[in-house]
Amino acid sequence: MQSRRRGLTGGMLSGYGLLLLLTFLILFPVIWIIAQSFMQEAQIYRWPINFIPSPATFQNYANLFTYRPDRPDLPIARWLFNSAFVATSVTVLILTVASMAGYAFARFEFPGKTFFFYLFGASLLIPSQITFIPSFLIVRAFGWIDTYHALIWPPIAGFFGVFFLRQFFLTIPRDFEDAAIIDGCSRWGVFRHVILPLSTSAMVTLAIFTFLGAWNDFVWTLIVLNSNEMRTLTVGLTIFNGEYWSEQGIIMAGAVFTSLPIVIVFLFLQKRISESVLLAGIGGR
Repeated sequence: MQSRRRGLTGGMLSGYGLLLLLTFLILFPVIWIIAQSFMQEAQIYRWPINFIPSPATFQNYANLFTYRPDRPDLPIARWLFNSAFVATSVTVLILTVASMAGYAFARFEFPGKTFFFYLFGASLLIPSQITFIPSFLIVRAFGWIDTYHALIWPPIAGFFGVFFLRQFFLTIPRDFEDAAIIDGCSRWGVFRHVILPLSTSAMVTLAIFTFLGAWNDFVWTLIVLNSNEMRTLTVGLTIFNGEYWSEQGIIMAGAVFTSLPIVIVFLFLQKRISESVLLAGIGGR
């Protein structure tokens, strides 16, 4: 018994050591980015590498939001507004469309329901890069190049939100809906006053994933935007990285600042994410 306990203890220690190593490998780029954001340019390129800024400086963050006469093409505040506006708009619209479509697939019976569900679900297997060209042609045909429309409307066609909420709606007992209908509630009233309040965790989870994707989107944004005023933060920061020069400290400060809203939202709502994954992951049919 003692040998088994010693062996178990050794295995646990090995497991903890492996987890610590993996954690370090995952967090190393994050730690390095944060450290570089507080370094002067000379420190960043110094060899051997120093992970502790000496001395630490907030100048990179100050330069990020300071008007520069030599670079009037850096409207950081406008980029921040663009990112927040686009990410919020996409999140609200996807939650609206996905919730209604997911409820229809979960509860209504109509011709071709199963066929269309699996047909749309198959789109999740297609890499998004393949759809860039047809999406760009459609956006150009509508005259949406270099506008908010090009960033807001195309993501709504994604099926992930519909699939995710449909699986969650299937876990809600029909008894709640039947009771509401007996009390005189319409189908819209059932959806609004019964289904949505019971789906808060799933809706919050989808909102976080959607906001994160829209906030961090880079390739599609780079394709459809031309002017500096319409850039988002993720694309705008590339201006600091030229062909023969790079303001590495400002880029790292911008990367840290860009990540903060997502980290803050996730920390406050991580409990609801866990609840939603547990319920939707094992309860869908």
